[in-house]
Amino acid sequence: KRQKGDPLMGETADVVVIGGGVVGASVAYHLTEGGCRDVLVLERGAREGAGSTAKATGGVRAQFATEINVRMSLYSIEFFAHFAEATGHDCGYEPNGYLFFATSEEQMSVLRANRERQSGFGLKNVELVGAEEIAAMVPLLFTGDVAGGTFCPTDGLIDPLAVARGFAECARGRGARFRLGTEVTAIEVEGGRIAAVRTTRGRVSTRAVVNAAGAWAAPVARLAGVEVPVTPLRRQLVATRPVGGVPAGLPMVIDVSDEFHFRRLGRAGDGGGEGGARGLLLAWPDPEEAASAEESFDAAFVPRILARAARRVPCLAGAEADLRHCRAGLYEMTPDRHAIICEAPNVRGFYLANGFSGHGVMHSPATGRMVSELILEGQVRLLDATRLGLERFAAGSLPEEAVVL
Repeated sequence: KRQKGDPLMGETADVVVIGGGVVGASVAYHLTEGGCRDVLVLERGAREGAGSTAKATGGVRAQFATEINVRMSLYSIEFFAHFAEATGHDCGYEPNGYLFFATSEEQMSVLRANRERQSGFGLKNVELVGAEEIAAMVPLLFTGDVAGGTFCPTDGLIDPLAVARGFAECARGRGARFRLGTEVTAIEVEGGRIAAVRTTRGRVSTRAVVNAAGAWAAPVARLAGVEVPVTPLRRQLVATRPVGGVPAGLPMVIDVSDEFHFRRLGRAGDGGGEGGARGLLLAWPDPEEAASAEESFDAAFVPRILARAARRVPCLAGAEADLRHCRAGLYEMTPDRHAIICEAPNVRGFYLANGFSGHGVMHSPATGRMVSELILEGQVRLLDATRLGLERFAAGSLPEEAVVL
């Protein structure tokens, strides 16, 4: 019997998804597409995607170093290219490409080796480009020390919130329920199996729970007696005021030497341009940033990244940050920088979709399908997901993903 102010009291669901960001929304979408309509998504925030999804850079790429990440990207980018057909919503996919450039022959050899591996994994359209081609492609870039690079034209940009909303609205249309402002406080396990979740609005009986809690994956997993090695790490983005010479088709540009990267502004939530001019969105994985759940933007980061940016993009000398559109979000890091997508070995019916290490938005279509296949069919059919099992950390023998931005 439901009680006043406790609308979940006594409710049941076939599958409960914890987390209403882009990964949780994708899981709900794919479950409902697979015929499971009794899906309940629990989100502690006031709206879907208000956490890390809303703070994301919005890049999508297939230029990774490991097979599993390349194959997840190939599936996901193809999905984004036909997102409107699948969901009825526009995700803003723009295939402007990703350009990785090197400033030494050693870095260039790494890019060549990555390209060879990527081709073997099914990514066939990565191009080797020289310094002159890069200068023509990105005229605002200082290329005096550039040795060359790689460019993939189907990499590009999406609108992360549009993706989350598209998945969520389509899932709702098929019967999935989303409960906002609802925090999970306990997970009941009986006989080694999921039995129910308890929330700030009551108890829900269920046979399956998906942990899609992003940077909070570890404390949520502990509610079920499961340990996952996921650590939150702040990443900050700085938006500049408009500068001249930023082309509409600018690719995502990445300096391999220090992973400083940038793209043009003008997408949803970015801020736009003034008088036709556009600013840039700047990103750099600050090596001084310690693991924490700190989500506030630190204004002291602005002069550090602007000084770095001006050396590589001379038109940014003297540029100002647009603090209205600067932001910080949390990556959910694993020791090997790969996701965890599996059923927990010690709790049946507890599924993990965690630890994307900055790639949760771009891999959300593949993740949602993989998790739905695990729940509905008992195995992942999309690709070989053994690489992403939780047991791998005990073995300690798997390589890290080297291309993390």
